[in-house]
Amino acid sequence: MKQPLTIGFIGLGLIGGSIAKAIRYYYPDTTILAHTRSHITLDYAIKEQIIDIACEQVDERFSDCDYIFLCAPVEANASYLQTLKTLIRPGCIITDAGSTKTDIHTHVAELGLESQFIGGHPMAGSEKTGINNAKRHLLENAYYIITPTSQVSQESVEAYVELVRSLKALPLVLDYHEHDFVTGAISHLPHLIAAALVNLVHNEDTPSETMRMVAAGGFKDITRIASSSPEMWEQICMTNSENILKVLDDYIRNLEDIRVALAQKNGSAINTLFRESRDYRNSFSDLSAGPIKKNHRLYCDLVDEAGGIAILSTILASRGITLKNIGIVHNREFEDAVLLVEFYDAESKIRAAEELRRYRYTVYEV
Repeated sequence: MKQPLTIGFIGLGLIGGSIAKAIRYYYPDTTILAHTRSHITLDYAIKEQIIDIACEQVDERFSDCDYIFLCAPVEANASYLQTLKTLIRPGCIITDAGSTKTDIHTHVAELGLESQFIGGHPMAGSEKTGINNAKRHLLENAYYIITPTSQVSQESVEAYVELVRSLKALPLVLDYHEHDFVTGAISHLPHLIAAALVNLVHNEDTPSETMRMVAAGGFKDITRIASSSPEMWEQICMTNSENILKVLDDYIRNLEDIRVALAQKNGSAINTLFRESRDYRNSFSDLSAGPIKKNHRLYCDLVDEAGGIAILSTILASRGITLKNIGIVHNREFEDAVLLVEFYDAESKIRAAEELRRYRYTVYEV
């Protein structure tokens, strides 16, 4: 891969900003330019030295780029292709960071840009948005799906895979149709299910809102992704509706089977449902990130008395372990009060569990 690189960004939010930060860290001699509709974002990126050149328009400055990352919302990315076609030089690779791939690949084919496009999807994220929440390590150990066109050179694909790997992500080359079917099942449908579950509880709640009051623990965990951006998920669902419908139909049939089993008091079928799901879920790797951000949290028994949380916090702080969130959970079926402690990364969680056990705390890792 030639050095130094010139890399352009269109869109510079959480994902674009994190990719740019990682490139800046691992390739400090790279020239990074960016265009985004927000002047505040561009000013921040210049001030923090994330980028070198702020572009108020997508213009001839992008003609120097070796790579151009489209990191705007899914539907907006395609709108820049026509302009870029008139600007890019031979050898420049356009890529994107969108959660769906069929739509962008279709536009690329229509514009005759297939020899210069490699789709990309870093399967990382956060509940926070914007470049001010971007992190260089957001991509680390996250699958980064790469969807080349049939006309882009193998040399270009290999160079892009090398670039992604050098940012500490895990490149995975897929056909873009397969990508959209896979993410439809493991990311897009779960977001719809989470939203539907939350709305179900909202509609079924008692007048005193008892469901809302006790909706912590498991329910809050499995519906956490329902707090995602409605605008972003509208675009994702509209650009991948065909694949989502396929897996949604299968999911509805599974729910109908469960309903029959419950109506017939078929305990064996229910047992099989939970056993098979448990065994399959336990086979998932914990070594890499997926499309839905992990929670790094643990629970521990805590006598409900004044100063208990302060003591635990002091123990962790004295070891340089930073907390993301901490609080009492009242509907876990453990002894005494139960404290939920959440961390920013897996390493902090592991260190905290070891430290708390040294102080005789009973720790439950999840």
